[in-house]
Amino acid sequence: MTRPHGIKEVTAMGQDAGTRAVVLGGSIAGLFAARVLADAYDEVLIVDRDKLVGVKGVRRFCPQSHQANGLLARGVQVMEELFPGLTKEMVDYGVPTGDLSGSCRWYARGNRLKQQTAGLTTLGVVRPMFEWFIRERVQKIENVSFIEEHDILGLTTTADKSTVTGARVQKRGTDTDEVIEADLVVDATGRGSRTPVWLEQLGYEKPFEERKKIDLGYVTQHFRLRPGANGFVNDVAINQIANAVVPRGNVFFLVEDGKVELTTYGILGDHPPTDYEGLMAWLKSLPAKDVYNTLRYADPVDKAMPFKFPTTLRRHYHKLRRFPEGLLVTGDAVTTFNPVYAQGMSVAALCALVIRRHLHSGAAPVPQDFFRDLAKDAIDQAWEMTNQIDLSLPGVEGERTFKVKMGNWFLKRVQIAATHDGSITAEYFKTAGLVQKPEAMMRPGFALKVLWKSLFGPAKESREPFTFEVAPGVEPAFGGPEGPAELPKAA
Repeated sequence: MTRPHGIKEVTAMGQDAGTRAVVLGGSIAGLFAARVLADAYDEVLIVDRDKLVGVKGVRRFCPQSHQANGLLARGVQVMEELFPGLTKEMVDYGVPTGDLSGSCRWYARGNRLKQQTAGLTTLGVVRPMFEWFIRERVQKIENVSFIEEHDILGLTTTADKSTVTGARVQKRGTDTDEVIEADLVVDATGRGSRTPVWLEQLGYEKPFEERKKIDLGYVTQHFRLRPGANGFVNDVAINQIANAVVPRGNVFFLVEDGKVELTTYGILGDHPPTDYEGLMAWLKSLPAKDVYNTLRYADPVDKAMPFKFPTTLRRHYHKLRRFPEGLLVTGDAVTTFNPVYAQGMSVAALCALVIRRHLHSGAAPVPQDFFRDLAKDAIDQAWEMTNQIDLSLPGVEGERTFKVKMGNWFLKRVQIAATHDGSITAEYFKTAGLVQKPEAMMRPGFALKVLWKSLFGPAKESREPFTFEVAPGVEPAFGGPEGPAELPKAA
């Protein structure tokens, strides 16, 4: 539902007419938040500077719309809880689906992991289409409305600044700002959130910001496989994990409309090029050649789009002693993860569950209680995993505690053992998919199996290189049996 008559209709509504929650930002985090708020408030308004309703393509103010975005297995579970039947809806539309451990081909340290189905649903859907599916569901909620193409200018508060009472916004292309009154404001504006600045302006302390410089650069492009060529066989994705020796990797998966989406990345300034020859040479430089060989029989359908991600970021709102009532923060506005690990959208979904729990207490959310639970139940696990893996790269600055060192040592053993045993792969991706806590992999029986398999597994080469075959007469998209031979230089 949109507001055809602008905001005056909204601001005229007083407290006697019912309760209202305002979500700042129509991102995935904002949409998930609106879904749970709709169960507790008479009216929910989503404010965004983009056009949202009915949009299936890339949004102007969503810089990562061009890039691959994944929903981890736990994220799919939460999505289904909040939007029952949506997974089937996507599959019926033509979105490829599979199992994160059983039908995704993974390479770690250049070696192929054994595959085993683990009940971890994965969906091959591009970011704009995923947003569209969620928005369509949210739009059907009777008490939710979208206020589109409005800039968010700031907050309004009570005279003593103890309680947020609404948001100041401005229709794009006008010079008049207006106020949307609210009983609760939820900031879902992403990494560029202005809440720290607004807090300081109101006389509150800004949250401590924890950052880790990773200097990540990645490139995304879509292709269509030539008839008779299928490098995936029975799999839905081919992914390689960067490591200390080769800080390059990729995610490569089937998406809707018969296309494939490639995102390839490099860390610590080693960034992939965007020109076709250079990109193919980059893919050839990766330890496993599956993606390179597959794309030799595929044609690009758009241009390669680069994106740079200099630092991860966590705002420690849970450590603040004072915070105004009537305001919550969610999603990337709290924590922005290394996008390589695809945690952002799933954590946004988990944040919505925490919001729901605090709304259903029968009273207005207490921000400090909310932020403590948000840290514990939605953010800590993913953040600690991100930090640990980032610190396995020697060039990433940060304190390598005994816990971090031991964690990375054990992760290496898990990845080696998983090249020999699919049950270990399944447990690994239950943790990586946020379905279970990392402690689950430390169970004595499992830990002993990991150590045994990693130290005394089959002596033969564990890479199991994939043999790429095409139907007779299928011509490669670029020349010769070898293709580009030169490694691209770091950007």
